Amino acid sequence: MSIFRRDRRDRDRRDPGRVTVQEAAARTGHGSAAEDGADAVLLDVREPDEWQAGHAPRAVHLPLSALAAGAGLPTGAQAGPFVVICRSGNRSQQAAGLLAARGAEAVDVIGGMRDWEAAGLPMVDSRGGNGTVA
Repeated sequence: MSIFRRDRRDRDRRDPGRVTVQEAAARTGHGSAAEDGADAVLLDVREPDEWQAGHAPRAVHLPLSALAAGAGLPTGAQAGPFVVICRSGNRSQQAAGLLAARGAEAVDVIGGMRDWEAAGLPMVDSRGGNGTVA
């Protein structure tokens, strides 16, 4: 079952779902839980300094502030579906709502990068070294 399937009432409200870091990793092709059919874009909505300190490999970066101001999605990430992540899950929930309002399929990650790091999922910094959550 897809984590992006929602019943009609949810779609009508444009209420995005929430997933755990394990579900996010599987849906985006990260870690040992990766599904063969992983097809979602991991969209990191933290600020640049947080992104530089550590992010998931292959994640796409677009700060919530830019998304809220109407910025378009980076090239190669427009199609979605999206798994949206931030530090703790608050900003990503807002961003998933904004994306859903634009008609995109989006879910946010409960616990964000804090839980991602705690689960031992891969992280890199802006220089390709081991990343940390800032």
